[in-house]
Amino acid sequence: MIILAIETSCDETAVAIMQNGRNVLSSELFSQSDMHALYGGVVPEIASRNHAAVIGRLSELALKNAGISKNEIDAVAVTYAPGLIGALLVGVNYAKGLAVALDVPLVPVHHIRGHIAANYIAFPELKPPFLSLIVSGGNSLIVDVRDYTDIAIVGRSHDDAAGECFDKVARLLGLGYPGGPALDKLAQEFVVQDTDEPNYVLPRPGINGRPYDMSFSGLKTAVINIVHNAEQKNHALNEPALAASFTQAVSDILVPRVMTAAAELGRSNVAIAGGVAANSRIRADFVCAAEAEGLTLFIPPLNLCGDNAAMIGCQGYYEYLTGVRAGMNLDAYATMDVG
Repeated sequence: MIILAIETSCDETAVAIMQNGRNVLSSELFSQSDMHALYGGVVPEIASRNHAAVIGRLSELALKNAGISKNEIDAVAVTYAPGLIGALLVGVNYAKGLAVALDVPLVPVHHIRGHIAANYIAFPELKPPFLSLIVSGGNSLIVDVRDYTDIAIVGRSHDDAAGECFDKVARLLGLGYPGGPALDKLAQEFVVQDTDEPNYVLPRPGINGRPYDMSFSGLKTAVINIVHNAEQKNHALNEPALAASFTQAVSDILVPRVMTAAAELGRSNVAIAGGVAANSRIRADFVCAAEAEGLTLFIPPLNLCGDNAAMIGCQGYYEYLTGVRAGMNLDAYATMDVG
């Protein structure tokens, strides 16, 4: 089965051609990072306009690189929630038009389910049930993947997402957008420094009575206070040390919760997904924790951590198999639970 998949939930325009769910025939991506870097973050109107400008050409390129024609497409899958509403609407409306023109089914896909499915592409042996952590710019969730389309939320952030926190701290330190990769690189500079200077002390916030839920707003505020205090007192700020301390704090919030949840639910397989899964410290800490707990850990390669259409086509295949279809009244939604 051949699925053409579309992803436009934020500032990446992506189109992929997938065969039988896990086989990537082509995966094309148009990144707008350089455009939004001028403003220190994503400008929704600019993102939407650029999606509209390139999505047609990107689809043609995906078909060309896959070596197939439009007539060989069996279904169209598209991200319809959650994300920037204007950006989502570009992809949804293009997908609807394409499905009508080709007379094939339209399959709506939840963006977070797509991130989980990135692991199916990277690891053919991975099958539900398993526990998954999704950490991205807009979401921080621990979910129990009971089946390909049966997903239950175990824990979530009550305020900022982990990726959002990374971007805001990076902007505070003048690292630009996107902040995650730059902050990771800066933190690694501290790790290799020959210095006795201690790390900055930062909180690991939690939610009373909800052991798997998370909070990142207080951590972000603590970093802001450290930076502003240094500026006001004209003290030198060790930016690599602060970046390393912040990254370690995020990891300390995420890793123990996932390990404990896996044990409680009896899951021997754990999958990590989303843009923050590309962070080197967090990846390393999960590897160590999984080995200590005797769990099998799945973390997709860096090219599948960020937004892409291959993951949408993969999840779209499993949604299709369970009978999920959308009509021409399909709408886009800025927020929607994954379960």
